Amino acid sequence: MGMLDGKVALITGAGQGVGRGIAEVFAAEGAVLMLSGRTLAKVDAVAAELRGKGATVATMRADVGVKADIEANVAQAVQTFGGLDILINNAQTVHSNVTLLDVADEQFVEMLDTGPLASLRYMRAAYPHLKARGGGAIVNFATAAAKRWDMTGYGPYAAAKQAIRALSKAAADEWGADNIRVNTIAPIATSPAFEEWAIEQPDHAADLIRQIPLGRFGDPRNDIGQVVLFLVSDAAAYVSGVTLPVDGSMANFD
Repeated sequence: MGMLDGKVALITGAGQGVGRGIAEVFAAEGAVLMLSGRTLAKVDAVAAELRGKGATVATMRADVGVKADIEANVAQAVQTFGGLDILINNAQTVHSNVTLLDVADEQFVEMLDTGPLASLRYMRAAYPHLKARGGGAIVNFATAAAKRWDMTGYGPYAAAKQAIRALSKAAADEWGADNIRVNTIAPIATSPAFEEWAIEQPDHAADLIRQIPLGRFGDPRNDIGQVVLFLVSDAAAYVSGVTLPVDGSMANFD
């Protein structure tokens, strides 16, 4: 038996990187999956691979910056599978390494719209369905960049992610009586976007790896996915309202 047998999980940004890694772990543990992302072809490719391994998977194109897409995404998951047990708010548009003087208003607003606002919208849309199942688990995403000694170039991005932490703690406290657990992780992991950034800005990438005591970037499946699995499983039934760094000991969220 898998740790998530019979559970319905919605994962945003599931077409690559961390979202894909989480989907692979959940599928191996028996979850039924609703995968979404802005590029449906990528999400469909992940779904096809998982179906080939015996998983039950549905897909949908959804832009987390669009309220109607978010509401439709949750509704389709419930309509397709009869309910919802797990929500993973992974997707967000990011503009990193941009200073306060250089960041455009539109860039900052986009990070707020696709980060804390999208997380809030997904959580509110999912809430009645999680409650109807007797409870559930939500995992949102923060960043170790918020705990850098030198915040140069990371202020707008970190600010958006810190807002997600605040909303997550509030949701954990407000919905605890409904047995809905809400936690946040702050990962560092490889992904196509991360690798592109490392190629474009090798000095920044080298500086980042020097700050990680374990000396490597996380693997989306084996490092990040396994931690998310723990947080949504019964093994973490008494864990809620925390921010867990999954970053090789780079940050401290005390």
